[in-house]
Amino acid sequence: MSELPCESEPVGLFAGQHVLAELEGVSPELLDDERFLRHALGEALTQADATVLEVVSKQFEPQGVTVLALLSESHASIHTYPEVGAVFVDVFTCGTRAKPALAVQLLAEALGAASARTDMISRGHRVPALVGEEKAS
Repeated sequence: MSELPCESEPVGLFAGQHVLAELEGVSPELLDDERFLRHALGEALTQADATVLEVVSKQFEPQGVTVLALLSESHASIHTYPEVGAVFVDVFTCGTRAKPALAVQLLAEALGAASARTDMISRGHRVPALVGEEKAS
């Protein structure tokens, strides 16, 4: 990556965190509201210090929405299942500035999720700042 969101990181830092989540107990109406979902994902990522470059989405028939966010740090996505009140969330960020777990937490709150199951995977080279965050989770 030639542009970095944080000047203190070396160019090409090959390290990051990948958060995978399943949120359940969400209003089917919210999970079928493409405009709301685009906004909620963008806001959660921005508040978690990620740099949102572009957000694209697709409304499916008869229901469901997929939203993808291109980040300077990598990417994020949500795939909704209104028929069961659930959504898959995927947030991967390189470097140490963005906080993908916080982005998922904020999105869960915006959706009013009754439950959330998350897994965090450290990717790339070990970076003390990322390892310390993983242990604190």
